[in-house]
Amino acid sequence: MHAKLHPKRTLDHERAVCEPWRGSPGRFIVVLPMPQSGGDHDTTRFDLDVLVVQQADNGNTERAKIVSRLLDEGALTEDAIRISEIRLDTARYTLAPDARAFGLRVIYQGSSRANPYARETLTLYLPQGQKLAKVLDELEMMLERGEWDTNCTGSFETRRGTLSVMRATSNGLADLMLRQTRSGTRNLLQGDECVTQERPATFSSTVLRFDGTLYRTPKRAARD
Repeated sequence: MHAKLHPKRTLDHERAVCEPWRGSPGRFIVVLPMPQSGGDHDTTRFDLDVLVVQQADNGNTERAKIVSRLLDEGALTEDAIRISEIRLDTARYTLAPDARAFGLRVIYQGSSRANPYARETLTLYLPQGQKLAKVLDELEMMLERGEWDTNCTGSFETRRGTLSVMRATSNGLADLMLRQTRSGTRNLLQGDECVTQERPATFSSTVLRFDGTLYRTPKRAARD
C-alpha cells in the first residue's frame, strides 16, 4: 500500500501499523509514518498517512479498498525524546450513534539515565465518509519523569490518565471524561541505605467537550 500511495517517500517500517479494527469485520487500520526530508539534524518530523481499509472478501490484498483516509502532515516530532512505538487503540469510542472513532497511542522515551522520561499520548480519528477527522490531538495519557544522581538521591513523578465516553454531548459528539492520577517518590541516602519516601497521590477529572473541530484539552483551552 505504501509503494502504491507514496512510491517516492521513505516509510518507517519499525513504527508502521496494520491491524484489524476490532468490531468492524473486514476492516483494517493502516498507519504509514514517513519522515520529512530536510529540517534540523536533531529533529525529525513525521507525516502520518492514516487509513481505514476494507479487505476484499477473498483476502486478496491487491483488491483492498481504502474507505477513509487522512494524510496528517507533520503529525509527530522526534528529537532527543524518541518515538519508541505507535500503537492502535480500538476501545469502543462511540461518540454518536453513527460515529465510532479509533485511537493511536504514541509512546515516547528519553535516553538520559539521570533524567528518565517516558510519555504516552492518545489521538482519536473519526471516519466521516471518505475522510478521517482528527478529533483529539495527542492527549497525554501517561507521563513518567525524574531527576536523580544515578546512585540514589532524586525525585520521580508519575501521571496516568483514563478516558471514558459520557452520555452528554457537545456539537454532536459525546463528551469525554479524563481522569488523572498523579503520584511521586523521593529517594534519600540515609547512611548506607537508599530510602524511598512516597508522596500522597492526587486525583483529578476533566470533561473534554467537542468544539466542532476538536475536543478541547486542558492545554488547548489554555492556549485559546
